Amino acid sequence: MKSCPCGLGEPYAACCGRYHAGQSAPTAETLMRSRFSAFAVGDVAYLLRSWHPSTRPAELELDPELRWVRPEVLASAKGGLFDTEGTVEFRAHYRENGRPGSMHEHSRFLRDAGQWVYVGAI
Repeated sequence: MKSCPCGLGEPYAACCGRYHAGQSAPTAETLMRSRFSAFAVGDVAYLLRSWHPSTRPAELELDPELRWVRPEVLASAKGGLFDTEGTVEFRAHYRENGRPGSMHEHSRFLRDAGQWVYVGAI
């Protein structure tokens, strides 16, 4: 079984694959990890679906030269089962044309109609 790109060590289907298939992510951090996995597996539909309507782009094209390797959660605040907003600070590691790189983001998440959605970087 292939391990999920999100870094939790679970098989993809039992981990982020279930969120990509339609199950709701229970926390902001889980949503962040599932979005990282969506970038890694190329699931543009999930990325758009899990993006807040006020900040969601009309379309999204992923860079085929970028291979997302692993996320590193640095901090999180709120974003739990009973919260309506939360933040997650993370570093996303990637390889581009064989060279390693990383991007750092402090992201804001909201619960919209009962579902966690990504709003954007703060």
